[in-house]
This record gives sequence, structure tokens and C-alpha cells, in this order.
Amino acid sequence: MITRTRLATGACALLAALAAGMAFPAGAVADETSALAPKVDLVLDVSGSMRAKDIDGKSRMAAAKQAFNEVLDATPEEVQLGIRTLGANYPGDDRRTGCKDTAQLYPVGPLDRTEAKTAVATLTPTGWTPIGPALLKAADDLDGGEGSKRIVLISDGEDTCAPLDPCEVAREIAAKGIGLTIDTLGLVPNTKMRQQLSCIAEATGGTFTSVEHTEELTDKVNQLVDRAADPVVTPVATTGADQCAKAPTLKSGLYTDRAEFGQQRWYRVDVEPGQELRASVSVAADRAVNPSYGVLLRAVTAPGREIVRGEAAGNGRTDVVSTGLRYPKAEADDEDETAAAETVCLQVTHSFSAGSNVQSTPGLPLELTIDVVDGPSQSSDVASFGLGRGWWLLGALILTGFLAGLVWGWLSRWRVAVWRTN
Repeated sequence: MITRTRLATGACALLAALAAGMAFPAGAVADETSALAPKVDLVLDVSGSMRAKDIDGKSRMAAAKQAFNEVLDATPEEVQLGIRTLGANYPGDDRRTGCKDTAQLYPVGPLDRTEAKTAVATLTPTGWTPIGPALLKAADDLDGGEGSKRIVLISDGEDTCAPLDPCEVAREIAAKGIGLTIDTLGLVPNTKMRQQLSCIAEATGGTFTSVEHTEELTDKVNQLVDRAADPVVTPVATTGADQCAKAPTLKSGLYTDRAEFGQQRWYRVDVEPGQELRASVSVAADRAVNPSYGVLLRAVTAPGREIVRGEAAGNGRTDVVSTGLRYPKAEADDEDETAAAETVCLQVTHSFSAGSNVQSTPGLPLELTIDVVDGPSQSSDVASFGLGRGWWLLGALILTGFLAGLVWGWLSRWRVAVWRTN
């Protein structure tokens, strides 16, 4: 009896240990999933100007509340969402106090739709428009984790808390390299507000959208929240060299680097016969620069002969300049099946120049995309004399015309013979 009791006790202990062992990995998986979850912080302007009734016959605040309720209903389960306000609490005239008026209405995390809707329903247009301070706080709201991070700023006016320029704030956020994107939506925007919100979005690779209807606001915010849930490709940090011989060899992927003013960056890519190299580069101005600039991407052979180039120029209206190129390498001859890969050197040069009293280091952020794919085949993808598969259509038309001519000629001769007989 004692032996049976000990066996039963041991079996129970073993089952408990197994259960505990299985529980711990589950917790670890849950923590890992939470760390990788996409995060979105909706930053809403609740300043006094949101009382204006010019969106579908109702106030801008009412339109924003309706849009938020629909967005909260449609938010994917895997997205951790938060809501931050600016200008919602201080109704006074003291500028220093008004420019601190930003608060977290709903913390970034798993979404309780009822609680979030209740919080939104309490909002009333109140005070100032401290966009810069709100963006800094929103970046802190999204701190931590490895998933995608996105701020969606919805405002009906430009910042009223200069000299803290919200565009400079966005550039500082981008310079941190935390992968945070800021999208901006302007409610019935004027020219000055459009320029400011566009600058904020472009500094972080985001988008600006002008909104004049409630449905437009709902659709755009839903689109941006859904975009946050899309898979994110994390760039790989690399360091280009000052000449091709010392450059790192890159595979297909997304890379980041920094290029100082007046500096060349070199990278190498191996391209097999029958493959095509597709490369693009973007250089962003994360600080004040002079208005005229450009970027050049060249593909050259190891000895230094240029193969192809891509270039783009800017005039100060955008903070990012991008260009790209394609290089298809011919297939090897049947007699030379062991042809070696060709080393292609990619040179990146930009002509940004620093403004007055602007630090030149670190260099400007650079993003390089490399894609080596199978090149087009001669039989299917490459056009034959500019016609491609149009040769089939041309042949069918010729044959049809020939047969129609024969039939028409026979009918004409028969009609003439009948006429002569009669």
C-alpha cells in the first residue's frame, strides 16, 4: 500500500513538473509575441479650432470622434494601439502652460475597445496646438519592443509652440534609428499647415493626407493602422568603404548606412550570369541643409568602367532623395557553363551641403536596397524586335487577311461569270 502511494505521488509530481515545464515556454512565447507586436499611437489635436463646423456639416471634433470609433472597431487584434491628445486640457492664455498640454488618453497596449471609446467621448476642444511636444511624448509612448512603430498625427492647424519646430522634432526622432514612422492628416488644411505636416511626415518616411470629409478620415486612419500590422523588413546596418576594393559584399536585402557630406560610399554585389541586379538608394536630410542637392548611384565594374547610373535632384521641397538602377547580366554561352559571377561595385554619392552652424557628423542616413533576381529569358520575357508575343497576333492577322482575300477573289470571279452569262 505504501509503495502504491509513493508511486501515485511520484506520478503526480512528474505530471506537475511537465505541466510547469510546458507553461514556462508558453509564457516566453507570449512575451516574445508582445515584444514583436506592431504599435500605433494616434495623436489627436483637441485645440479650440476643432470646434469649427466645416466637415460634412458638423464640427471637426465630431468628425474625429466618429472616425475614431470606427477605427477602434476595425483595429486588428495583433496591433497595440494608444491615443494621445494635444491641447485637450488647458483653456488659458499662458503660452508656457499651453505648450505642455499633451496627455496620454489611452496607453499603448492591447486594445479594450469600450474603454478607448469612452475616453474619446469625453474630449472637448480646448486649448493650444503643441505638436512638437506631443510628438516627443508619443515617441516615448512607443519606446521598447522590436515591432513596427507608427504615429498617426491628426491636426487642423500648425504648431503654436515655436521655436520648438515639429519638423525638427521629427528629424530628431528619425535620427535615433528606432524605425518610427510618422503619418500626418490635415483637417481642411491651409498652405502653411500643409507644408508643416508634409515636412513632419517626410522626415520619417511617412505620408501626408489632406482630409475634408469624415469618411476620408476614417478610411485613411484605418489604412495606416492596418499598414502597421504588415510584416516589417528590418534594415541591416552596414558600413561602406571609400573605394570598391575595400567595400563590403552585400546580398539581396535592405541596408542602412551613413554618408558624410562630400563622402563616397562603395559596396560590392556578386551577379551570376543570367541574373539581374536591381538597386536603389535613399538619402535623407535629418538636419538643416542648403536647398539644392542630389544623389547619384553608379554601377561600375571592378576595373572601374561604368555600367549604368541613376541620379535624382532636389530643390529643398523634400527631405529625402531616391534613385535606382538595373543591370541584367547576359547568360553564359553553352560552351562556357562555368562562367564566374561578376563583381559589381555600387557607388553612392550625395551633394547635400550643411547649413550654417550645422554639425557635419554623423553622416546623413542612407538606405540601400539590393535585389538580385533571375534575369529575363530570351524565349518568353524579352521582346522580339519590339513585338514580343505580338508576333502571334501579327501572324494571325496575316493569315486571316490572306484567307479573306482568297474568298473575296473567288466570289468576285463567280459574280462576273454570272453577269456575263446573263
